[in-house]
Amino acid sequence: MTEFRPETRLNDVLTSLPPSGIRRLFDIASTMEGVISLGIGEPDFITPWHIRNAGIRSLEKGRTQYTANSGLKELRREAAVYMKRRFGLDYTEKNVLITVGGSEAIDLSMRAFIKPGDEVIVPQPSFVCYGPLARLCGATPVYIDLKEEDGFKLTAKALKAAITEKTKLLVLPFPNNPTGSILTRKELEEIADVLKGTDVVVISD
Repeated sequence: MTEFRPETRLNDVLTSLPPSGIRRLFDIASTMEGVISLGIGEPDFITPWHIRNAGIRSLEKGRTQYTANSGLKELRREAAVYMKRRFGLDYTEKNVLITVGGSEAIDLSMRAFIKPGDEVIVPQPSFVCYGPLARLCGATPVYIDLKEEDGFKLTAKALKAAITEKTKLLVLPFPNNPTGSILTRKELEEIADVLKGTDVVVISD
């Protein structure tokens, strides 16, 4: 009888993905005393009581069922109000999708837009999931190495050089994780000028 090996049933693309280096550092840090991890971006304080109490009250009221696929309507409406107040954008709750964290939003966005054979431009260093998610969608990640002399910022020149007829999507992770670099309005406008006339989708993370 042939031995059953679950790993042989896995997607070949998945098994070829290298493990996250930053997760390895988390594992090492968790075994050491007196180490403060700055890697995940979590605050150094526990969730305030007024937020915890709201969660407790929600459980006490039995709000434990599935929500609508796009999230609670009231929450989506408030998100649209926030976008209007903060950025002057006219959205309604119909334009908002609530996800379980940013990683799920990025994953869903890529799955919605990417087709096998597409290219996804990823400035790096950046959050570790962009490239693997693109590969799982059948796309090829095209990495742009950010340079110290540019303040670890994506430049319009570097972006223009990376775009091909296969480019489907640009991940624009600024403020950048992990460098902290921030693009100015002028720099963003220069990038927008490069993208004008193309069908490249931008994911702003």
